[in-house]
Amino acid sequence: MAFAAAAPASAQEAAGAYLAGRAATYDSNFAAAANYYTRALVRDPQNAVLMENVVFAQMALGQLKRAHPVAQRMWDDGINSQIANMVMVGGFAQAQDYQALLDRDPEKQGIGPLVDGLVTAWAQLGAGNVTQALAEFDRVAEDEGLRLFARYHRALALASIGEFDASEALFAADDGRLSKITRRAVLARVQVLSQLGRNEQAMTFLTDAFGSQLDPALSVIYDRLAGDETLPFLQAATVTDGIAEVFYTVASALSGEAANDYVLVYARMAAVLSPSHMDSILLSADLLEKLGRYDLSVATYKLVQPGHPDYHAAELGRAEALRRAAKPDAAIEVLEQLTREVPNQPNVYSSLGDLLRQQEDYAGAVAAYDTALSILDQRKTSSWFILYARGISLERLDQWDRAEADFRAALVLNPDRPEVLNYLGYSLVEKQIKLDEALSMIQRAVKARPDSGYIRDSLGWVLYRLGRYGEASAQMERAAALMPVDPVVNDHLGDVFWAVGRYREAEFQWKRALSFVDPEDLDSEADPERIRRKLEIGLDQVLADEGAEPLKLANDG
Repeated sequence: MAFAAAAPASAQEAAGAYLAGRAATYDSNFAAAANYYTRALVRDPQNAVLMENVVFAQMALGQLKRAHPVAQRMWDDGINSQIANMVMVGGFAQAQDYQALLDRDPEKQGIGPLVDGLVTAWAQLGAGNVTQALAEFDRVAEDEGLRLFARYHRALALASIGEFDASEALFAADDGRLSKITRRAVLARVQVLSQLGRNEQAMTFLTDAFGSQLDPALSVIYDRLAGDETLPFLQAATVTDGIAEVFYTVASALSGEAANDYVLVYARMAAVLSPSHMDSILLSADLLEKLGRYDLSVATYKLVQPGHPDYHAAELGRAEALRRAAKPDAAIEVLEQLTREVPNQPNVYSSLGDLLRQQEDYAGAVAAYDTALSILDQRKTSSWFILYARGISLERLDQWDRAEADFRAALVLNPDRPEVLNYLGYSLVEKQIKLDEALSMIQRAVKARPDSGYIRDSLGWVLYRLGRYGEASAQMERAAALMPVDPVVNDHLGDVFWAVGRYREAEFQWKRALSFVDPEDLDSEADPERIRRKLEIGLDQVLADEGAEPLKLANDG
């Protein structure tokens, strides 16, 4: 019998490190991935896959300096890798080596048509070739799909060299379309207008874009304009800032469309090239949160220091990352501190209310929502959610009259919100009042969200309460198909089956409901003791023992 020769220890170690790196990558654990892939690369230094993975993991961590040596090796070896090419471009931009950016071969050393074209244009500007730079922006704009991006960067480039009239002409064209594409575009135009001595117009444009209830960062800008201060142009003050903006532009465009880790490396590059680019820091932190790397997300949000205009936004993000990391007490502490630092921001109080409500501190949630609504103009459509959330909290506190008033006020502001229609309708059903109105509300909610199991359950339940058992059965079976392991839905389906005489199926559904009950969920509608009693003596007797009306068909005389 022959035995295969054992692999050398170094090969086994390299394979083990590679597999560990892959596992870390799937978990978005970039620090571990960088470590394992680097260890594997030491044992297999010519492996292009390992090199690319090292570069990617380091850039996901925002470590351009650590990624650069490996990217340089790939570049020198002629290995065509988008991430390695990106790192090399970032390195040249950081070193202000514009000629190196112009000398690279986009066919073999490129990132993509948009990035390559815009980076080349900015590099021409850095090299002092203004005419060639503007021509390159125009060349990129020949592609209809890239035109808006190219025109935006042309406007930034013009402003960066003091050509504010030409920049404003681009921003103002087509009813200001270019200046409305993103928050940063709005702010760029505001700075350009201020440089032109048109602060009044800048203030009007700012409030037209964001409304009168400005966040702290925008309030600072507005106050400076109102104080007749000339704002410096900071959106792309230098060529390196302009190249950073290229990466941020792409990250923003891809966010929600491409994989979060892929978008992250663009956002990280923007932050590395322009450390004051707060939007790229906030986007990086948000992407890390979505990837489940809450520790990295929290650390990234903390890069925004107290006193910075964007500190408010960063702390809101940090609180959400802490909540998702199952650290609600820390998240609440962040938000409570923020209410003291920026006491006039309704979104801070509403975020605090949401978090307290999730922790079942309904009284605390109501107090937070009260403050948010006292700051907000309650006639604004955007107030509907706070009214809805406060209504839920009041309902849980058994303050039904106030809760109902909030739900109805939310519907006045936003009449077709299915979640409000469903919650109010279902609550009326549970109280067995205004059932016809409840049915109408829930039917509207079903029309808006026909595949919501919760709303289908509500429709089935109101039909059951109205004695329309056959119709209720069809709707409740649909709800159970949509939410097969929900204890409340299965319990309701059991009651409906019992009402139409399908007793064995009713017992089966009640047993299913019992199996799905979470003993730690004390707030659940599914009462395991009541379900057991139904299994023992039947629904009719349970209702009789409770002093409730017996089951009765709607058309019974």
